[in-house]
Amino acid sequence: MLTVDNKQKDTVDERLGPYPVNQNGLRRLKNIEGQVKGIQRMLEEKKYCVDILTQISAVRAALNSVGMLILRRHIETCVSGVITARSGDRLQIIDELMDVLSKEKI
Repeated sequence: MLTVDNKQKDTVDERLGPYPVNQNGLRRLKNIEGQVKGIQRMLEEKKYCVDILTQISAVRAALNSVGMLILRRHIETCVSGVITARSGDRLQIIDELMDVLSKEKI
């Protein structure tokens, strides 16, 4: 596991607790879940295709928003902590971040 700072004795896993950002992300995901269920109902009820596509677009945007929230928290805590500590794990966490970003549509 990546150790952030010897003085802190804080690992990345220990910092994955109930941060306000996590709570916000969970709330948003529950809203998205409701949106997806709404889309399922729309399909069952044979609603107008453009209305369904509009809702699908809204879900994509909402998921992107949650992803950005989590990415920001990751950079502020995990990435910056490892870089500030100047540990040997610096390149590893940067590579990990670049790998994640390469999969995203930015």
